Amino acid sequence: MRRGNELRVLPSHEPADAAIDLAVLSPVWDCVVRDAAEVISTAARRALTRGLAEGGSVPQHRLELSIVLADAAEQRRLNRDWRGIDRSTNVLSFATWDPAIELPPDAPLLLGDVVLAYETVACEAKEQGKAITDHLCHLIVHGVLHLLGYDHATEREAVVMEKLETSILTSLGVADPYRCTM
Repeated sequence: MRRGNELRVLPSHEPADAAIDLAVLSPVWDCVVRDAAEVISTAARRALTRGLAEGGSVPQHRLELSIVLADAAEQRRLNRDWRGIDRSTNVLSFATWDPAIELPPDAPLLLGDVVLAYETVACEAKEQGKAITDHLCHLIVHGVLHLLGYDHATEREAVVMEKLETSILTSLGVADPYRCTM
């Protein structure tokens, strides 16, 4: 977990070779999500394991990724600077690996970053009647699947990705986020 210049690599459970760096840029996260590091680690590792098993487009290497718990202002800046959209969003995924570049066999594969905005995530959870921890798990799974090459730009891609997300979340004890509750 990184606060300022500190960095902590989250413990590895699944997949064994993955390193997940957690950076907490907004201290509000620590006050609201109990055991945030464990929740994030578990959700990210489950998404890695299942996403790779179901056909994620990542070569066999030791994996590294980072999860950043930011605020809406930082998320808005990132969304504006990298996507040309001048507003905050709940989660952004920035893939850093290039499938065209062959890595040496012993090199780690730097998957990328998943960045979440506290205010946006908290507001959505409240509006949707969900626990913030459940919504956080969903967005971590969603973001990690993007790093593995999954997308929802087409109807077909969305069906595949949402089905995988729902399955992973069920294994974490989180209700289907796409089920209509109205």
